[in-house]
Amino acid sequence: MIVLKDILYKVPLDSVVGNTAVAVTNLHFDSRNVSLNDVFVAVKGTLSDGHEYIAKAVAQGAIAIVCEELPENIVNGVTYVTVTSSSSALAIMAANYYGNPSRNLQLVGVTGTNGKTTIASLLYQLFDKAGYKVGLLSTVKVMVGNKEYKATHTTPDPITINAYLEEMNEVGVEYCFMEVSSHGIHQNRIEALEFAGGIFTNLTHDHLDYHNTFAEYRDVKKRFFDGLSKNAFALTNVDDKNGLVMLQNTAAKKITYALKSHADYKAHILENQLSGLLLKVNDQEVWVRLIGSFNAYNVLAIYATAELLGLEQMEALQLVSELESVSGRFQYLISDSNITAIVDYAHTPDALKNVLETINDIRTKNEQLITVVGAGGDRDRSKRPKMGNIASALSTKVVFTSDNPRSENPEIIIQDIEKGVEPQNFKKILSITDRKQAIKTACQLAQAGDIILIAGKGHETYQEINGERHDFNDYEIVEQTLKTLHK
Repeated sequence: MIVLKDILYKVPLDSVVGNTAVAVTNLHFDSRNVSLNDVFVAVKGTLSDGHEYIAKAVAQGAIAIVCEELPENIVNGVTYVTVTSSSSALAIMAANYYGNPSRNLQLVGVTGTNGKTTIASLLYQLFDKAGYKVGLLSTVKVMVGNKEYKATHTTPDPITINAYLEEMNEVGVEYCFMEVSSHGIHQNRIEALEFAGGIFTNLTHDHLDYHNTFAEYRDVKKRFFDGLSKNAFALTNVDDKNGLVMLQNTAAKKITYALKSHADYKAHILENQLSGLLLKVNDQEVWVRLIGSFNAYNVLAIYATAELLGLEQMEALQLVSELESVSGRFQYLISDSNITAIVDYAHTPDALKNVLETINDIRTKNEQLITVVGAGGDRDRSKRPKMGNIASALSTKVVFTSDNPRSENPEIIIQDIEKGVEPQNFKKILSITDRKQAIKTACQLAQAGDIILIAGKGHETYQEINGERHDFNDYEIVEQTLKTLHK
C-alpha cells in the first residue's frame, strides 16, 4: 500500500487541507489519466496550467491534489497539498512513489547542445559489449536492458523516468545513461534523481525560443552540475568556453577532456577518413569507426566515462574501437554508382558547421558536396539565417527545404533561411518546399564521387506538418532514390 505522506517525503509543503495518511493508487499530472484514489499534481506548463483541471481530476476520483494555489471549491474527503513548485514536487513524489530507483544503479547524465545522443547511446553500447546490464534514456529510444521502447522526449517527465528506472532495477541494470535536456532541467524533470556523474559536451546556439537568452540557456545547463553530489563526477569539455563554467559550483569530482587545451583526457587526431578516425588518446592510439573532429570529442567523453565508472584503460580502449555509429548521426551509405549520402541530425548552426567541415576535411574537393537542409517550425527563428549562411558557404550546392514545419508556413521558414546567404553564394542555392522532392533533386544533381548531406532530421521517422506526423525517413528515401536513379 502506498500512503500519500510517504510519497510527499522531502517535498517542501506550504499547507495541507485534509489527511495525508490516505492510501493512494497512482500518481498523475495529466488529468485525463486520473481514476479512483489517484494523486493529481497540478503543474503549470508552457501550453496549459494543470490548476485548470483540478475539478476534473476530483470528478474522476482523485483522492489528493498537489497544487501551488488552492482551488475555490474544496471537496470534502479530498486532501489538498500546496507547494511552492508543483513541478519540483512531482519529481520528488515520482522518485518516492517508485522507491527512488536511481539510487540502485549508476546513472550518468549527458548535457550540452550537440553530442548528447551519440555519447549516451555509445556508452550504452560500450557497457553492453562489456557484459553489463545497461539502460538508456535518449532522444532516439529507451532501452531497459535489451528491451526497447519508443522515445517521446529527450528527457521524459519525472513519472516516466522513474518508472523506467524502476523497471531497470527489476531486471538488474547496473549502469544507465541518459540525455539531460535544458528543458528537462528547467522543468525540474531530473530533480530527486541521484547521478553517479554528469557530462558536458558543448554549448552553442539552440532553444532560444524557450530560453530567452544564451546566458539563461547556459545557466540552466549549469544547474545540473550544481546539483551533483560529492560522490559523483563532473566531466567537461574545456575546449568549449563554457566548459569550466559548468564546474564552478559543483561538489562533484572535476574531470576535463579536450583536443586543444590542457586536460585530464586529451586526444590528437592522427587520421580522419570516411571510414573512421585514428586517435591518440593520452598515450594510446585507437582506431574508431566514427568520423570527424566532433566525434573525437564524443570518443574522449565516452572513454573518460568508462574509466571513471571503473573499466580498465585497455578494456575501455578496445571497446571504444568496436563502437558503431548511432542512427541518424553521420549515418552514411555509398551507392552502386559511387555517390556517398550522409544523413545527420544536425539542426543547429554549430552542428551543421561541424558536419560540413568534417566532410570538407575528408573530401578531395574534386567532387560536389550537395547539402539538403531546412529548419524546424515553431522554434528559434534566429538560427535560420545562420544555418543558411553556413550551408551555402561550405557546400558546392544547397537545396533548402522543409524540416518539421509544424504550424508554420514552410515557405516562410525557407525565406528566413535564405536571408543568411551571402551574394556570392546565391548561385549555389535551390529552394524546394517538399522535402522528398528536395532529396530526389539532390540525388539527380549528384554524379559519381559526389557527396550528399541530408541534415536536420537524422533518426526521425516522421515529418510534422500542421499537428500531424507523417511517415518520413531521410535515410530510406535517399537510399531508395539512389538505387532507382543510378541503376
